[in-house]
Amino acid sequence: MKLSRTSRTHLEEKGVTVVHYRNRLQRGATATTAAAAAVLLIAGCASKASNSGGGTAPSGGGSKAPLVIGASVSLTGDFSDSGKGVQRGYQLWADTVNAKGGILGRKVTVKIVDDASSPTQVVTNYQNLINKDHVDLTFGPFSTLLTIPASQVAKRYGYAFLAPAGGGPDVFKQNLTNFFFVQPAPTTQSGDVFASYILSLPAADRPKTAAYAELDDPFSAPIAENIRSKFEAAGIQTVYKQVYPSETQDLSPVMAAIAAKMPDVIVGGTQSEDAYAQVKSLVQLKYSPKFMFQSNGANSPLEYPNKVGAANTAGIMSSADWYPGSKASGSDAFTAAYIAKYGGTAQTVDDNSAEAYAAGQLVEAVAAKTGKLDNATIISSLHAGSWPTVLGDLAWGANGAPTGEYNLVQWQGGKLLPVYPATVAQASPVYPKPNWGG
Repeated sequence: MKLSRTSRTHLEEKGVTVVHYRNRLQRGATATTAAAAAVLLIAGCASKASNSGGGTAPSGGGSKAPLVIGASVSLTGDFSDSGKGVQRGYQLWADTVNAKGGILGRKVTVKIVDDASSPTQVVTNYQNLINKDHVDLTFGPFSTLLTIPASQVAKRYGYAFLAPAGGGPDVFKQNLTNFFFVQPAPTTQSGDVFASYILSLPAADRPKTAAYAELDDPFSAPIAENIRSKFEAAGIQTVYKQVYPSETQDLSPVMAAIAAKMPDVIVGGTQSEDAYAQVKSLVQLKYSPKFMFQSNGANSPLEYPNKVGAANTAGIMSSADWYPGSKASGSDAFTAAYIAKYGGTAQTVDDNSAEAYAAGQLVEAVAAKTGKLDNATIISSLHAGSWPTVLGDLAWGANGAPTGEYNLVQWQGGKLLPVYPATVAQASPVYPKPNWGG
C-alpha cells in the first residue's frame, strides 16, 4: 500500500521524505516468525557503516549540511494509527527546531520510511537508512515487536536509538547501551503509580479487596500483575483474578464473576476494546467499585467517552506520561504548535506525538550542552544525568530503561486530569468512584 502522490508531495514539502520499500513479509506469517526472520537478517548483513559514530556528515557546528534523521514508522498495517501519531510528533519537532535555525546551524530533515507494521521490513528499512541513505541519526518505530530488531540494527552500526514507543520487557533484556526508551518508565510499570496512590491513602480509606481482569497480552497483564503484587504485599486481598484471551468478544461472564465478589477495587489489565467492554458490562450489572483502574483504553481522551458514554467515565483512573496542561519543559509550546499544525484542542493532542517530539528534544538538548551531534556523544551524554522533555525529566539505566514513573490520571467532569503525584496534580483524586452515569 502506498501513499497517494498528493499526500506524499505534501509530506515532502514539509521536510519529511517518505520512502516505501517493498514489504517482504508474507501475509499470515506469525509475529514470532517475523521477529526471528528479522534477527537472522541482521546477523547476515555485512557492515557498511562504522560502528564508532554512524552517519557521514560532520558532527560539529561548522557544517551547514542538513542533519538527516532516519526513522521507520508504521504508516500502514496494524500499527498505522499510532504510527501516524509518531510521525506527526517527529515532524512537529523538526518544524519547531528549524524555525529557530536548526541545530548547531544545521536544518533538520526527518526521513520517514513506512515499515507496514512488519518486523522484517523494519530491519530492511534501517539497513537502507544507514547504509544507502547515510542518515546521521536514527529514531525508533512504534511497538516492541518492531523496536527489538530495529534497535539491533542501530547497535550494529553504532547509532544511538531513541525510541518513543516499544518499552516491553524483552527490549531491555537485550542490554543495548545505545537504546533509550523515551517514556518515564518501562511500559509494564505504568500501573505502579496507581498502586503508589492507593497505598498512600490512610489505612481506613484503602480498599480491602481487589479483583483483576487481565488481557492475555505481554503489556496488559504484567501491568495488572505488578499492581497485584504490591497490593497483596500491603494486605489487600485478591478475591478474583481472570486472564482472558485476546479473541474474547464477550466479557460479561468475567465481569459478572467480579461483581459477585463485590471488590473494593477493580484493576483492568486492558488495551482498548476490552477496556470498553469491561465498563459496559459493569454498567449493565449495576456494580460500581470504589476504585477502578484500566491500564489502557481509559487513557484515551477521545475514544473512551465515545465508547463507554461520557457519564460513565467519572472516577475511572489510568496512567499517562503526557497530558494537556502539563508544565514539563516545552509542553505549552508543543501543545500550541500541535493544534496550529494539526487542528483540534489540547484534549485531542496525541500522546504518541508527544513521545516522538520528546525524542527530538533530547537530541536538541545534547547538542546545546556538548556542541556536538554525533552518535557516540548522544549515547554517552544521555547515560549521564537527567534531561528535560515534554514528558518530564528523563533518565535511563544502562540498558535504556527509564528510571522514572508515570502520572496517575482520572476522569473528572468529562476531562482526563492528572491527580497524582502532587507535583503534577491538576485536581485532587476523587474516591469512592461515582456510580455509573454520575
